[in-house]
Amino acid sequence: MRRLIGLLLLLGATAVHAGAQMYEPLAASVRAALYEAVSDSRPQANSFKSPIEAADWLGEMSRRLEKRIPDRDYRIDLLRSIHYEATRAGLDPHMVLGLIQVESAFRKYAVSSVGARGYMQVMPFWLKVIGRPEDNLFDMRTNLRYGCTILRHYLDIEKGDLYRALGRYNGSLGKPEYPNLVRAAWQNHWAFGSSPNGLAANNR
Repeated sequence: MRRLIGLLLLLGATAVHAGAQMYEPLAASVRAALYEAVSDSRPQANSFKSPIEAADWLGEMSRRLEKRIPDRDYRIDLLRSIHYEATRAGLDPHMVLGLIQVESAFRKYAVSSVGARGYMQVMPFWLKVIGRPEDNLFDMRTNLRYGCTILRHYLDIEKGDLYRALGRYNGSLGKPEYPNLVRAAWQNHWAFGSSPNGLAANNR
C-alpha cells in the first residue's frame, strides 16, 4: 500500500502553476469559523436549483472533463462535489474549475514543489492552523472543502476582490500572472451560461 501511495505521489508531483498559500496569524474567531466550515459532516446536499439544471450542467461539464478523467462515475462525483463545495462557500463553480485546472490539471495526487496537495493544492499547514491535523488532503471532498473555504476566507479578507484573493491563494499577491491564468481557464474552458466577471486582472 505504501509503495502504491508513493508511486501515485510521484506521478502526481509538480502541479502546473501551483503556488503556496502563505501562513498568516489568525484571530481565534477566524480559526473557529474556519474550523466550523471544514468540520461540517452533513451529507453532501443537492446544490442545483432543479433536476434539469443538474442534468444540463453535469452533462456539459462532464463532456469537457472527459479527456482528463475518463472514469465517468468518478468524473460526475467530482463535478457534483465541486459544484456543492463552491456553492456552499459562495464561489462560482466555473471559477473553481478554472482554478483546479491551473493548480493541478485535475490530478488528485498532485504535489507541488512546496508541498501543496491535491486538486486545489492546499498547503498542509492549514490542517494544524484550523485544528484538524488528521484530515487527508488527498481525499477528494476534503481537498475541495479546504480549498473553497480558504479561497472564501481570502475573498472576505480582500472585501470581495477576486483578483487579490486569488493572488493570496497562490502566494503571489499583487502579481497578474496567476489571476490571469485562472481567468483564462475559467473563460476558455469552463464558462457556462455566463461570462467570467469581477476579475479584471489584465488591468492590474
